[in-house]
Amino acid sequence: MQIRLGYVALPMALPFTSSSTVTYSHYKKLGKRRGDEKLHHVILSNFEALKEILKYNVANEISFFRMTSNLIPLGTHPDVHYEVWKRYHKEWHQIGNYIKENHLRIDLHPDQFCVLNSQNPSVVENTISILKFYQNMLRAMKLDSILILHIGSGVGGKKEAIKRFKENFKKLDPTLQKMIVLENDDKIFNIRNTLNLCEELHIPMVLDYHHYLCNRNREKIEDYIECIFHTWDNRKENPKIHMSSPKNKVQKRSHHDYINSDEFIHFLHKIQFTNQDFDVMIEAKMKDEAMFRLIRELKYKTEYTFVNQTTFFI
Repeated sequence: MQIRLGYVALPMALPFTSSSTVTYSHYKKLGKRRGDEKLHHVILSNFEALKEILKYNVANEISFFRMTSNLIPLGTHPDVHYEVWKRYHKEWHQIGNYIKENHLRIDLHPDQFCVLNSQNPSVVENTISILKFYQNMLRAMKLDSILILHIGSGVGGKKEAIKRFKENFKKLDPTLQKMIVLENDDKIFNIRNTLNLCEELHIPMVLDYHHYLCNRNREKIEDYIECIFHTWDNRKENPKIHMSSPKNKVQKRSHHDYINSDEFIHFLHKIQFTNQDFDVMIEAKMKDEAMFRLIRELKYKTEYTFVNQTTFFI
């Protein structure tokens, strides 16, 4: 089985960011003309930083990457109307072509304000607008990528919360529905809840292993992993897994700077029977540095066969 490692958004090795922002209060204070000028400069800066990050990834044989959801400041703000698709056609085209030419896997994970199963209609409406924005972002780059969501709020109990999710999911355009992937969370919706919903809606599931450890009863990962992988059968990508380690024994839900390599190896051993290729998104605080540290430890502790800097066979 082949395993490919990736990291989230901003490499520690580079001195710039593709997530520079402009606050709405500052934008409003500047007024629309000067505010739009400010947005323009920040957006161009983010584009240039993203291009360099992608070049860094290619140079280091990192072919799996989560793009920042903050590339366009105020892009999803309902009171900011700034055209970003035609205005930056060249930038979207360049980035999308670079990603495709170098066979990179890119995905997006909208922030915590995306709650599709909220009881508040305005939150649901805003969530759908945010999802459409990211759908347009992927379209602008001509990428067939995914949007990762949690089931969301547990208000009213799991049964009612899942019912709301299904009802609101059906309101989405079919092309947007096909981009949605669900992830189990660390407090409410465990792997069983998430898998059942994904199977019913015919959408893929991302296993977050850290969340699974935080939120389980007697579920054994080896009893569920094949079914989780099978939810990806209709997608061209390999299944993906999120991996992080707890910060400490007290702050179990918080992410550590690095990955506990012994726990990672133990996890791989438990699911090796599937013989399924998959990708692992490292969600440690130290991002690419955590990924490369894990790789060094794997080379020392195991006999895995590395085919490049971030991909190995077991």
